[in-house]
Amino acid sequence: MAHQRSTFMGPRLRRLRRDLGLTQAVMASDLEVSPSYIALIERNHRPMSADLLIRLAETYDIDIAAFAGAEDETLAQLEAALADPVFSDLAIGRDDIRDLTATNPALSAAVAALYQRYVASQRAVMETRASGGGDIKDPLEEAREFISAHRNYFPALDEVSEQIARALGATGANLFNAMGERFDKRHGLKLRVLPADIMVGAYRRHDRHRGQVAISENLDQASRTFQAALQLVLLELGKALDEASNPASFETDSGRRLARAALANYAAGAVIFPYDQFYQSAEDLKYDVEALSRRFGASFEQVAHRLTTLQRPGREGVPFFFLRIDAAGNVSKRFSAGVFPFARYGGSCPLWNIHETFRAPRKILPQIIQLPDGETYFSLARTVHGGEAGFAAQKADRAVALGCELKHANRLIYAQSLNLDEDAPTPIGVTCRLCPRPGCAARAHPPLERRLIIDDHRRMATPFSFAFD
Repeated sequence: MAHQRSTFMGPRLRRLRRDLGLTQAVMASDLEVSPSYIALIERNHRPMSADLLIRLAETYDIDIAAFAGAEDETLAQLEAALADPVFSDLAIGRDDIRDLTATNPALSAAVAALYQRYVASQRAVMETRASGGGDIKDPLEEAREFISAHRNYFPALDEVSEQIARALGATGANLFNAMGERFDKRHGLKLRVLPADIMVGAYRRHDRHRGQVAISENLDQASRTFQAALQLVLLELGKALDEASNPASFETDSGRRLARAALANYAAGAVIFPYDQFYQSAEDLKYDVEALSRRFGASFEQVAHRLTTLQRPGREGVPFFFLRIDAAGNVSKRFSAGVFPFARYGGSCPLWNIHETFRAPRKILPQIIQLPDGETYFSLARTVHGGEAGFAAQKADRAVALGCELKHANRLIYAQSLNLDEDAPTPIGVTCRLCPRPGCAARAHPPLERRLIIDDHRRMATPFSFAFD
């Protein structure tokens, strides 16, 4: 029965036809069937045959998997929404949800989207309370929200950055010298590596008076290359960066400027890791971050950043999320392709093994994790080293986590040592104030949405007791 239902694609066919601006008669002619047959399929009175599905894909150049699987994605989103306790008295079954998704996918998607907006607004309210409230817009969070809203993917910047990469014609160790030639020929600037005392604390300086771009010699080669690429982007892609960070998208000028700086970093990464070449390498190497680092002459963190941006239609990489923390648990960077609900404020869960990496520097630690809503993810964590070289130079040791939904983990080399179907996931929360899990000995704060219980006569093993009413 389930298989039979999955072949009825009437509403999806009707939506595709309307999106293409076709009548039933024109589509029928294109597919060499009768108009009445198209009408019957659109009313779910006839199933979509495999032959017709293939013909549809070839005629209108659509992705069969995306077209046929659209219902499954909406179904999963709608099931998650209707599993909320607010609907517990309605006795909505899986068959009811399937019937709605099959007969009216647009309404199903609208309900799922409405619920996601509701959850986001509830989380925003709680996070505002957690941060002390107030009406002042946080420019950093505004920039982060802008990046997140675009799922950390900016195709226009990828395209123009790829053009620069093709013109440079070099990767890895040769890229820095190739950029030096481009600075000289196109901008009349010399790319130089200078001692730290001349740089006076700066990593990079565009010195117009002396006609040079100076890079600190205290940076490792990967960081030198990135700083050179960033300066090249700022010189050549200013208009593209301005268009991508349109002021209309921001409430504060500081938020826009921070977002523009983040986009410049994105474009610099796209110069170092041209999309098609990097995507193919990632697939060939099964997303081995260290192997990709060696191939492109880049750092572990630079590669991890770029892996979160591979969302080009038809050549999508694993949809990763990324987190960077320091030894105190402060979150300094976070990116997501829309798959992980990061908290805007507060640290990460202490049960996540990203915190263990500081006891095992440079060692990659894989882990299966599960959030309170039941969503399960695969993550890998490792320390990264920042700061300058030299005996007395200030160092910045941090840890990064790169993760994805568990269903994508079989594409990663790191999952080969785990049994993805049987290994029990580690239960974690987004952050303590937003985590409703009871009985957690690692909890640092009570959850905002629960009533705290103070009992003078009993001391439980967990730091806080709270009610579920």
